[in-house]
Amino acid sequence: MSLHDVIRAFEGLYDPAWAASWDAVGLVCGDPAQPVRRVLFAVDPVAEVADEAREWEADLVVTHHPLLLRGVTSVAATTPKGRLVHRLISTGTALYTAHTNADTAAPGVSDALAAAVGLPGPLTPLEPDPTDPAGRRGIGRVGSLPEPMPLREFAARAAAGLPRTAGGVRVSGDAERPVQRVAVSGGAGDSLLDRARAAGVDVFLTSDLRHHPASEFAEHGDIALIDTAHWASEWPWLSEGAARLVSALGGERANVETRVSEIVTDAWSLVL
Repeated sequence: MSLHDVIRAFEGLYDPAWAASWDAVGLVCGDPAQPVRRVLFAVDPVAEVADEAREWEADLVVTHHPLLLRGVTSVAATTPKGRLVHRLISTGTALYTAHTNADTAAPGVSDALAAAVGLPGPLTPLEPDPTDPAGRRGIGRVGSLPEPMPLREFAARAAAGLPRTAGGVRVSGDAERPVQRVAVSGGAGDSLLDRARAAGVDVFLTSDLRHHPASEFAEHGDIALIDTAHWASEWPWLSEGAARLVSALGGERANVETRVSEIVTDAWSLVL
């Protein structure tokens, strides 16, 4: 398989046209003609992931987060991003990003998050993509637990289903209140707080909740919040993305091996 072949199959699953207008998705570096036998999936394009790719002899790294989200005028090796580009090119490793197009896809990042925290289907988008006539794509997912359970129990289930990070999982609300209707959104989600209220959920699970929006939201007292580590909420999608890519390439006949990085690239390493 060439890099061109792999990207074409992957973009059939996560169309770059679905990405937000501000986003930067697609091929960051790499020759479309180069052969691809090993693909490493990771959340963040950082030095540790590049080291893992080199040690495993990956030909392509697919990350969820963009390396060059904002415009740059140089990729000199005097900056962390520049050094990473140099390292990837020197080892012949391509880098590809699927960000908000993977968020809005169906299935996408929030579907994998829902499964990880024990929220079964059927699921509907929290913020539907208006360009999807089927109404399946969009940011976040909403679903219902088979039976109501205490917030404490659902939060514990979520924490057990997600990879561990230093920050763990934070909960806002009465720990004993029953919850059944649940909204989830991988990555930063405090812009979706009003959407969660409009959806009539009992609890909203997302990441990067800032103090003031969360405090004002909690004052209403009607919806509980669960705040997870950003990296942890998006990591479950990697396995799904890898499996779907292999299937799109023809399964075992494709002769392409995938691997999900287990390196914890969450920004926080210690909580005291």
